Amino acid sequence: MAASALTPARFARVLGACLAICALVLLVTPFIGSAHVDYQKALAGEPPHAQILFEARLPRVLLASLVGGALAVAGVLFQALLRDSLADPYTLGVSSGASLGAVLAICLGWRDTGSIPAIWIAALVGAAAALLVVMGMASFGRRVSSFSLLMSGVTVNSIVIAVILLLQNVATFAQSFAIIRWLMGGIDAVEYRTIAALAAILAPVLVYLVWSARSWNLMAAGEEWAATRGVATTKLMWSGLLAGSLITGSVTAITGPIGFLGLIVPHALRLRLGADHRVLIPASFFIGAAFLAICDTVARTALAPADIPVGVMTAMLGGPFFLWLLRHRQKRYWS
Repeated sequence: MAASALTPARFARVLGACLAICALVLLVTPFIGSAHVDYQKALAGEPPHAQILFEARLPRVLLASLVGGALAVAGVLFQALLRDSLADPYTLGVSSGASLGAVLAICLGWRDTGSIPAIWIAALVGAAAALLVVMGMASFGRRVSSFSLLMSGVTVNSIVIAVILLLQNVATFAQSFAIIRWLMGGIDAVEYRTIAALAAILAPVLVYLVWSARSWNLMAAGEEWAATRGVATTKLMWSGLLAGSLITGSVTAITGPIGFLGLIVPHALRLRLGADHRVLIPASFFIGAAFLAICDTVARTALAPADIPVGVMTAMLGGPFFLWLLRHRQKRYWS
């Protein structure tokens, strides 16, 4: 669907459907688990129903939905900036860079003191640094090659993983265990104030991206095209890179790297809804939130009482999807 074809009625129907799906998932998933929860007893505060629902499951579902929505929007953002459907925080090495920053914070003992701001800053710096390196390697003048971008992301990922393994080798046993758990990427039951803090950080960024959706439509068609339509492309590019780094770093500081979600959700929605970012950005947030909440629910119930890291599940789903997408692009190129 082209940007000019988007009508208010169509916009309302699409977002209404996405919001309804997200709301349904958020209402149902807290009651799914190995232990039965009675809704009335939980609302009455009777143990253990209230503790299971409000202290274990609900915070986890809320965190999963917020993280899933944010990563999906980050995928849309990177794909618009780089005009490449293969771009997302994970394939570009941004998630790995954020993980390296967080691992450094763990090795320096910042995690042991419960200093979330320190870990957040370290993850944010790592994400921004990785993105700058990838962009610098893939760009030639003002142009960015899709193939160079993909290869640069793979290279940065490999280098960062090597550094993380080196840090893990020299870390203490407790730090090494924390690093391994971190790299798997997982959703845990955190305090509500942590969820509120993450939402307060992400909300202004998401509002800005939705507000500037028309500019992203023009940017996705090319920098020259956007410039002739009055878009300050350099300013928009840097603000987009900062927004993507802020989203990825903030999320990774709490959950660790959760890969491929920013690739799966935006691409699937783009096939169904078109490339208009006025609807694609909010729709990606709602569907990404529902998608990760469902994945995390399956992860905590499939092998209960064992808990599968949700990052492992998204990688198992996203890896084959990435290969299929790459193969599809090859066929289209040679045809």
